[in-house]
Amino acid sequence: MRARVVVTLKAGVLDPQGKAIEGALSGLGFSGVDGVRQGKVFDLVTRHTDPTKAKAEIGAMCERLLANTVIESYTIEIMG
Repeated sequence: MRARVVVTLKAGVLDPQGKAIEGALSGLGFSGVDGVRQGKVFDLVTRHTDPTKAKAEIGAMCERLLANTVIESYTIEIMG
């Protein structure tokens, strides 16, 4: 089963890398961007055939390793 995890900074957490990207985009002439937040994407393949069990196990992975849950949140999408 394939899954995608998207990890982003929680609202209110400063994102200096996002600000740097926003400045670089402006410098390249992309003036219509008013904010950038950067994050991480993990594409996983598990041996689970039950989506509920896969999502639960991937959630545990996020809590223990993939996300710093103090400052980051995550979403899990099971893709089949």
